[in-house]
Amino acid sequence: MQHSKTAPHPLAAAPLPASVRLTRAAACACLLALIALALAWELWLAPLRSGGSWLALKALPLALPLAGLLKLRLYTYRWSSLLIWLYFLEGVMRLRDAAPTPWLAALQIALSLGLFTACGLHVRLRLARARKHAAPADCAARPENAATHDSA
Repeated sequence: MQHSKTAPHPLAAAPLPASVRLTRAAACACLLALIALALAWELWLAPLRSGGSWLALKALPLALPLAGLLKLRLYTYRWSSLLIWLYFLEGVMRLRDAAPTPWLAALQIALSLGLFTACGLHVRLRLARARKHAAPADCAARPENAATHDSA
């Protein structure tokens, strides 16, 4: 039994524009910084109990999208931009805690907004790029643009 091979998508082989690479780097950097902040905050900097707390496990959901972001999976960029709002809200709620927590909360808010922005821009740039490359093919495939053969 033979498997049909499909031709690779034309965008798959094309190098990524600098703007897409920049948003990917920014998203990955913000995500890694958030993971490091979550662990440091709850284990050493300002844990709820001395010696660390189980709240450090909040870093685990942040590790889930890392592989997808590195592999440029558009779906991962989309759902990560929704997940990050939980960490933004936690930062907002903890702004009024005792020092040094407000500084850590402000950093978490800034990193959350940075990740959201990077993911949103990444998705927007990739979809615009796909639309731009698909436009000529779509235009030629439309029935009104196809050449008609007159039989004489």
